[in-house]
Amino acid sequence: MTGKPRIVVIDHRSANIHSVAKALVRCGVEPVVSSAPEDLARADGAVLPGVGAIDAAMRALTRLELIEPIKRFVAAGRPLLCVCLGMQLLFPRSEEGREGGLGLVDGNVVRFEDGMHSAYGDGALKVPHMGWNRVHLSDDARAHPVFAGVPQESYFYFVHSYHCRPADQARIAATTDYGVSVCAALIDGEIIATQFHPEKSGVVGLRIYENFVAYVTARAAARAAG
Repeated sequence: MTGKPRIVVIDHRSANIHSVAKALVRCGVEPVVSSAPEDLARADGAVLPGVGAIDAAMRALTRLELIEPIKRFVAAGRPLLCVCLGMQLLFPRSEEGREGGLGLVDGNVVRFEDGMHSAYGDGALKVPHMGWNRVHLSDDARAHPVFAGVPQESYFYFVHSYHCRPADQARIAATTDYGVSVCAALIDGEIIATQFHPEKSGVVGLRIYENFVAYVTARAAARAAG
């Protein structure tokens, strides 16, 4: 492969498109922000961001005819980075709404319980979870190119009322504590997902996008050579 990778930011109209695209631009690529399935089909890598409610996002993906193209993209072995609601969309079930998710990762999405308390004795925890939390990376995450150079116990920015519970605990790439142990990131094949917002997490968050761009570039080169 020569030149820069083609990375699509999937625009399903329920996402923080601007901040994600801006982060990728700072990493040296010009992302294609698109709702068109044909753009996704031509991409070397993609980002599925999201904010808001899962039902609205799934209805938008259905209306835009993006569900099967996303599944084909993953089946083709191309890297997909999912952020916040984008991570929750991977699962078949969520307590938040009636719509099923994409079903690309087995498990479910559950709401934080009211009345949770911090392990540090700081009183009752609010829902949604909003703010900076320390993240513990698994050994698999620390060995993965997308998390290369990310210091253990780094702080990332979270905004969410629901959290993911993968059926296979081995898929959990990072955890954070918020009343309970929360899946902060997962890795499943070429799917890399974070519950936190790397694009809102300063230098360490930008490092994840830089690593993702490098990873997409390497994977595209390997496909071209093979």
